[in-house]
Amino acid sequence: MSEDSEKEDYSDRTISDEDESDEDMFMKFVSEDFHRCALLTADSFGDPFFPRTTQILLEYQLGRWVPRLREPRDLYGVSSSGPLSPTRWPYHCEVIDEKVQHIDWTPSCPEPVYIPTGLETEPLYPDSKEDTVVYLAEDAYKEPCFVYSRVGGNRTPLKQPVDYRDNTLMFEARFESGNLQKVVKVAEYEYQLTVRPDLFTNKHTQWYYFQVTNMRAGIVYRFTIVNFTKPASLYSRGMRPLFYSEKEAKAHHIGWQRIGDQIKYYRNNPGQDGRHYFSLTWTFQFPHNKDTCYFAHCYPYTYTNLQEYLSGINNDPVRSKFCKIRVLCHTLARNMVYILTITTPLKNSDSRKRKAVILTARVHPGETNSSWIMKGFLDYILGNSSDAQLLRDTFVFKVVPMLNPDGVIVGNYRCSLAGRDLNRNYTSLLKESFPSVWYTRNMVHRLMEKREVILYCDLHGHSRKENIFMYGCDGSDRSKTLYLQQRIFPLMLSKNCPDKFSFSACKFNVQKSKEGTGRVVMWKMGIRNSFTMEATFCGSTLGNKRGTHFSTKDLESMGYHFCDSLLDYCDPDRTKYYRCLKELEEMERHITLEKVFEDSDTPVIHITLDLESSSRGSDSSESIDSLTDLLKLTSQKKHLKTKKERNSTTASHQNAREGQEVYDRGHLLQRHKQSNSDVKDTRPNEPGDYMVDYFRRQLPNQGLV
Repeated sequence: MSEDSEKEDYSDRTISDEDESDEDMFMKFVSEDFHRCALLTADSFGDPFFPRTTQILLEYQLGRWVPRLREPRDLYGVSSSGPLSPTRWPYHCEVIDEKVQHIDWTPSCPEPVYIPTGLETEPLYPDSKEDTVVYLAEDAYKEPCFVYSRVGGNRTPLKQPVDYRDNTLMFEARFESGNLQKVVKVAEYEYQLTVRPDLFTNKHTQWYYFQVTNMRAGIVYRFTIVNFTKPASLYSRGMRPLFYSEKEAKAHHIGWQRIGDQIKYYRNNPGQDGRHYFSLTWTFQFPHNKDTCYFAHCYPYTYTNLQEYLSGINNDPVRSKFCKIRVLCHTLARNMVYILTITTPLKNSDSRKRKAVILTARVHPGETNSSWIMKGFLDYILGNSSDAQLLRDTFVFKVVPMLNPDGVIVGNYRCSLAGRDLNRNYTSLLKESFPSVWYTRNMVHRLMEKREVILYCDLHGHSRKENIFMYGCDGSDRSKTLYLQQRIFPLMLSKNCPDKFSFSACKFNVQKSKEGTGRVVMWKMGIRNSFTMEATFCGSTLGNKRGTHFSTKDLESMGYHFCDSLLDYCDPDRTKYYRCLKELEEMERHITLEKVFEDSDTPVIHITLDLESSSRGSDSSESIDSLTDLLKLTSQKKHLKTKKERNSTTASHQNAREGQEVYDRGHLLQRHKQSNSDVKDTRPNEPGDYMVDYFRRQLPNQGLV
């Protein structure tokens, strides 16, 4: 498909449900230079051969009537002239009228993880008819599958919670992204909770988000969620639930905060019917009487939050010039999936030389931390910094900020309204069942016909591991150069944010069960740097942030670090690139050394000498040259520079000289230790013990298992 200008980039022909825009076709034979003198709709003509429609406008120009298509009303999905597109729910879902809103807030100090005391109890709740059910959401089970949607969901009068006059708490979750199925009062201040599985499934119980009212301050309440299904959880590693108080927000401008004592995650049944269930229990004292409070698994980010954010971009006269918002497709419930094209507009064919970067998020609706990383990325790339301007001048960014809005709206954890995991269906041909991933794959395919895509990244959340890390694809069946090249960007990212991103936690392989994921499908389509970025629901084990939870600002900062690492990776000055490549080669040598040591009785010093002598004839410089030819990243007109390089020319020259030298072994290992500071064991200072102690250290997983 030809590309005559940057305008065609903005109007990507995969942005709607049709393969080709009628407006673009019509503009092939209607000039935009006509002076408009009159305007009529086509149905005002009496000509029987002219179609009667209100979608064609007639302009009287230069003595004749010229037809023109009416501007599509939903082209942008967000409009400065009217309200946001209303959210659509499955018709049977009950939804309260109240709109839930939360303020943005970052705690002044990092919030520590919970340290178990050993005195935590494990409440078990046998079924009892005497217990009082105080909340029950039955509407989710009225249909076995998705039928149709309505704005606002069920239109019948809602069942109201019982207005208890005593001290019984009142619960609610029938709002956007809310999830709570049942609450049983088992004691005066103790409640057993059940979260709802993903709609039209009987599994994926992880996400919870609900409202509590009618509390008393200073009373120790206990909450226990009893139907989790994952044996391992970050709650066992110190993660605390999130809490929000409307009175605290109004009086002190305090938002979401980590709370809870006596936190315990444990198995609660012997596994009847072959299924094991796990409980999360915690105690808490509310700060105010008669407050309206919320608990959540992670910081909520709803479809309405996204629409409001995009509306702000669309109404901004500066950002809207280089960020075009389109509708990629509609979901099963007819909610809009938005796609953003971010680049500096150009009116000549030079724009075709720009390489593309693709980011997507929220294919799993309960992984809200991915939306906060996406927000941080958009805040930075749409900002006025010189680095952001340079990125927009150099690349075309295609961004799908929310792939699964239906799941987000109804409070699912993993699935869409098809009852399936979209991130296992990128190979599916069922466009009607999985529209967002089908159109995303189609968009990427068409984009690759126009320009080179240098990186694809899908943002996710992780429920069992700390820190932020990446999954890549294994290129070991190809050349060694490609095998190492796929690890360079994650390594750069770990160096740019060593207290959040763990390179040692990254994995580079393709499991059979993951062949339908976006990461693997894009890699097989030809995108060499194809990643899934996983962000923990908890916090960090690295550097200054060790033992603390991530805040929304921590997650947003990853958007900046992503951009900074992209500048490093694509800089025509290959200094940092070569340094990372050298470091990766050293890591591979040490892994080989460890494997030889484990399989041999040869003394360590002999193995070391053999490897040292065999490496002196290394062809690493040849591999670097071939890699440079392969990437062809030095053909850009602008000389990319990072912020650090701009601030210190002297330091840049020093790094360039160091990048041409082979680092000594001790220096490389020290750098590796700094970039992977979650490794607990340390090397002794005695040189004689250096090699033996090295094998006690945990080495990064390089996809060799």
